[in-house]
Amino acid sequence: MADICSLVGSNIRDCRKAKGLSQNQLAELCGFHYSYIGGVERGERNISLENLAKIATALELEPKVFFEFDIPFHQPASSEKDAAIKEVLTIFQAKDVRHIQMTKKLLVEIFKTFPHQ
Repeated sequence: MADICSLVGSNIRDCRKAKGLSQNQLAELCGFHYSYIGGVERGERNISLENLAKIATALELEPKVFFEFDIPFHQPASSEKDAAIKEVLTIFQAKDVRHIQMTKKLLVEIFKTFPHQ
């Protein structure tokens, strides 16, 4: 298994990007220096639980999201399609179930208009 700091850091990066924040913006929300956020995201720092909670609060997420490694979108993308799916799923992680269900309904309707493959 990959290093836990790298896995958590990667998840933090994915969530930060899904929120459209730079490392500097996230750092300001948490009261950290941007280089600290960079080190955490690269897995170079062994982040404390208190700092992890500050990051989760700033991203409006539960800290447990950073430890979800067993679902497919936390695996390295092996293709352009996998990368796109990972990005979409990361966006959904930050949304509530009502918005996810509404988006699913919209996608089903949109995909009905495409030719079958």
